[in-house]
This record gives sequence, C-alpha cells and structure tokens, in this order.
Amino acid sequence: MIGRLHHTIIDCPDPDESARFYSALLGLPVTYRDDDFAVVSSSDRASGLAFQRAPDHRPPTWPDPAVPQQIHLDVMVDDPAAAGAAVLALGARKLDGEGVYADPAGHPFCLIPLPSWAQAVLP
Repeated sequence: MIGRLHHTIIDCPDPDESARFYSALLGLPVTYRDDDFAVVSSSDRASGLAFQRAPDHRPPTWPDPAVPQQIHLDVMVDDPAAAGAAVLALGARKLDGEGVYADPAGHPFCLIPLPSWAQAVLP
C-alpha cells in the first residue's frame, strides 16, 4: 500500500449546493465548508465526498459523450422508485436509463437496487 483514499473530489459550480444535496441523499453531515470547497462524510476525521468550485464547469451531457461523465456514483437503495422520487425532491434531474439521475451540478449517478450481500439501507 502506498496511500489511503482521503476524499473523492467533484468539480461543480456551487460546492455548498452539491454538499447539501449529497448530505441529504446519503444521510451524512456536511463536515467542512468554505466558499470554494465542501465535504460530506461520516465525521470530520473520515474520508468522504468533497466538492470543489469550478467556475467554468460544464455539466456532463448524459448519455451523449460530447461532455463526459467526469464522475459517476452508484448509490445502493432499498426501493429504487421511492428513492427516485426522493432525489427528484432534493433537486436531481431524471436522465435516460433505468435509475439514472443527475445531481444539481449535472453529474450523473445511479440508484441501484440493494445487492443481496448488502445490509438494508433503512432500518
């Protein structure tokens, strides 16, 4: 091992907006924020998702590769239909494809049915 993952950093036009969206989606707190950077993780001592201001950010054009995905997250959910409605209420957009959405900055993500090996998301 050479290193350990700290954060996955996602470019976006508004770090606070993206952090609030993923905080609500994943049930994790926003553990750091300033004008140009925000982090969502289980604690301020854990790795997580970080959002970095990119003033000239161009949202991906899913599924057209003219502007690539840039990043893609799969989010395990107990009920894809209920989760889809919930992410739309948070500000996501539905994209072409089963369970495919875009966050407020335009990054695609998928809501995937809970694999048989995973524990339930909701108690």
